Amino acid sequence: MIRKTVGLSVAAFLIGTMIVLMVKSNSEQKSTDSLPAINSASLVEVPGLGIGDTPPDFELTTTSGEVIKLSDLKGTKVIVNFWTSWCTWCEVEMPFMQKYYKEYKESANVEIIAVNLTAAERKGLKGVQHFIDAYGLTFPIPLDIDGNVEKAYRIMAYPTTYMLGTDGKIGQQIIGPMDEATMKDLVEGLN
Repeated sequence: MIRKTVGLSVAAFLIGTMIVLMVKSNSEQKSTDSLPAINSASLVEVPGLGIGDTPPDFELTTTSGEVIKLSDLKGTKVIVNFWTSWCTWCEVEMPFMQKYYKEYKESANVEIIAVNLTAAERKGLKGVQHFIDAYGLTFPIPLDIDGNVEKAYRIMAYPTTYMLGTDGKIGQQIIGPMDEATMKDLVEGLN
């Protein structure tokens, strides 16, 4: 009886050790395979994301069915905002963005393109529409359904905003929420 108990204990210990080693090996492999090494040199060399660069072009469909192509807006100052409906800071920022848009769209020659990162949404398109309705948003909201635009812009935090001058080049990048006064100052500083 003692021999059988000792044998089962040793077998359980060996199986447990093998499971722990396999899990540890898999998690180490995933972390090195899926996460790129980030250093200051690689951030500087990312094309299209630095101040003065032309950002990646995109063509997305809005919640109302309109197709928005970023390059078609050249000649207009553009606020390109990336957001999700579950993002607390996006909720804080959107009323300011709507107020700014309503007051300055025409006089400041500015368009707001609020790209919803639909691939990252938790409640799907219904959640996006509920958010739009709750805040009375009237600016174009294109949907990044497959996440390709988010990847092209290397969005790491929500909200992230790019301010583009009339030449279509990046004038500012803002990570985090902005209020109306900040938007006004940044847009006035664009060419």
